Amino acid sequence: MSSMKFLRQAARSARTFSTTSVARKDLVQDIYVKELKAYKPPAIAKDAHVGVVKNFSLPAVPKPPTLPVDLAAELTAYDATEPTKAEAEVTSSSVHAGEDAGKGADAFLGFLEADVKQAEVHH
Repeated sequence: MSSMKFLRQAARSARTFSTTSVARKDLVQDIYVKELKAYKPPAIAKDAHVGVVKNFSLPAVPKPPTLPVDLAAELTAYDATEPTKAEAEVTSSSVHAGEDAGKGADAFLGFLEADVKQAEVHH
């Protein structure tokens, strides 16, 4: 019988919280939701875009390219002004005269592929 009495006391002490407690209301949230529901955006006038947006106008139609009248003369003039390979080599070698101008690309690639000598570390 004492075990029954102990169980009743335990049951009473275990019910310290109420399941039917009144839920607290958040007044700020209620006011915010009420204002959101009551909000009506201002009506936009139909001519509100006037002065803000430009009227669209098509660009001018481009003229098709025309062939020159004397094509042969223009080609000979172009060939006369085009630099030759010999002139290009002279100008490039004069620019790089201070650097290893005698070495070519193969020498440079050979330099890159060469084994790097490790410096000996003295302890």
